[in-house]
Amino acid sequence: MPLNRTLGSITVTALTDGEGAFFQPRAEAFPQATAAHWAEADRRDPDSVTADGQWWLPFRSFAIRAGDGPVTVVDAGIGPADAPAASWAPVPGRLPAELAAAGIDPADVDTVVLTHLHSDHIGWAVTGTPGRPYFPNASYLLQRAELDAAETLNPGLPAGLIAPLRAAGQLRVVDGETALTPAVRLLPTPGHTPGHQSVLLTSADERMLLTGDLLVHMVQLVDPDLAYAHEEDPEQARVSRRAALNTHSPTVLATPHLGTPFTPHH
Repeated sequence: MPLNRTLGSITVTALTDGEGAFFQPRAEAFPQATAAHWAEADRRDPDSVTADGQWWLPFRSFAIRAGDGPVTVVDAGIGPADAPAASWAPVPGRLPAELAAAGIDPADVDTVVLTHLHSDHIGWAVTGTPGRPYFPNASYLLQRAELDAAETLNPGLPAGLIAPLRAAGQLRVVDGETALTPAVRLLPTPGHTPGHQSVLLTSADERMLLTGDLLVHMVQLVDPDLAYAHEEDPEQARVSRRAALNTHSPTVLATPHLGTPFTPHH
């Protein structure tokens, strides 16, 4: 069964689409990390390292639901066998089964937040040939800066993802910080990609930050200044990471790639 956390009346469900070893040594993915960084990261998140020292990572989406209201899904996983991430991620993903186990029908989802357009976060957004939105009744939310960068991030995105969402009338472009409900807010956290966004949930004095790839490994919580090799703008990513972690602490971090989906941060 998928793991849940509650925040007041909001239930957040972690949906694991797949997991596997990263395609390059972790020392190449985080070239500035020291032996001390790795030792502390492995102590805090032992599930992220294999016996032979590889980076083992899950690929998660999250579902947000207040009471028995409509569902918001954050990110769309690695996708089916023919998804864009197939060249490097452990496709096919199991998001449909995870949704079913959580009692969520794709037709019940009214909002899909795409934190960014890397292939392991958009896999189930549009499926089939011709491509159709997997969540037929949902608005798909994307920052304008990310939309503007889509072709640079992946030349296949305009035709493979953006056009089908537009044709279905399901693409919603947002500019900057945006309140979806009083408890759910989109926060621009650029750097990993130009229009990367995170999702902040608040209920009374509780907070949860759905990070997207603001941080991708525990080593970046050990030292938020550590750059990740696949960030488009490492300096901007560092600034976004520091600002988000400092501004919204204490909080629970809901992360796509750490060993466990929910990590308290103080």
